[in-house]
Amino acid sequence: MSQKPLRLGVNVDHVATVRNARGGVVPDPVRAAKLAIEAGAESITAHLREDRRHIRDDDVRRLRAEITSPLNFEMAATAEMLALALDLRPHAACLVPEKREERTTEGGLDVVSARAHLAPFVARLTDAGVRVSLFIEPDARMLEAAVALGAPVVELHTGTWCDAVAAGEERRAADEFERLRTGAARAAELGLEVHAGHGLNYETSETLATVPQFSEFNTGHFLIGDAIFIGLAESIRLVRAAMAAGRARAR
Repeated sequence: MSQKPLRLGVNVDHVATVRNARGGVVPDPVRAAKLAIEAGAESITAHLREDRRHIRDDDVRRLRAEITSPLNFEMAATAEMLALALDLRPHAACLVPEKREERTTEGGLDVVSARAHLAPFVARLTDAGVRVSLFIEPDARMLEAAVALGAPVVELHTGTWCDAVAAGEERRAADEFERLRTGAARAAELGLEVHAGHGLNYETSETLATVPQFSEFNTGHFLIGDAIFIGLAESIRLVRAAMAAGRARAR
């Protein structure tokens, strides 16, 4: 099958994490977003959590006003976040699960159990011209529920697979990769645009890029961490090279 172009979205949340550790205004996630775009990112992702642990309201407003590339606004399905998204009108909104006690997003959104709750969020965002994606596990039931909700995009949770790769658990990693490969193929069959995110690094980005249905990777924590040592532009160059190498392997 023909391969989809593979875009890169860079998450700037953890630039804000460093800033917030001390307070003040540096490092600035908006500056990081602009640098990421200059270095080759097609979009910028920011997750405004309910507890504002990293990205803050002013950050997303400045991102919306100042960056020239699409803003992917990650949000919990709450009335507060919906109101802000309808005011901001970002290019895209990705609905994600959120628990205050977690360090980072753990697993995908249960769109099967939460379908009735999520339906008005998808509808109102869509009516406002915001492209909705759902952050879910690569499970057939979740994919079918996403279609029923009317979301055009799903972002498959890659964290479980990336954790298994990092731990050297070859059997589990192989099983999780197969779930992602099968899930991406099924999503495409259902007419969904397929993205991927969570825990991706250079190695896993190259491997995942061999799956032809993926059209976008969203990654941030690893890139920001490596940027401390090699600079943000270089970390983005390396992940783009890894993605290109994976696509070349698939051909």
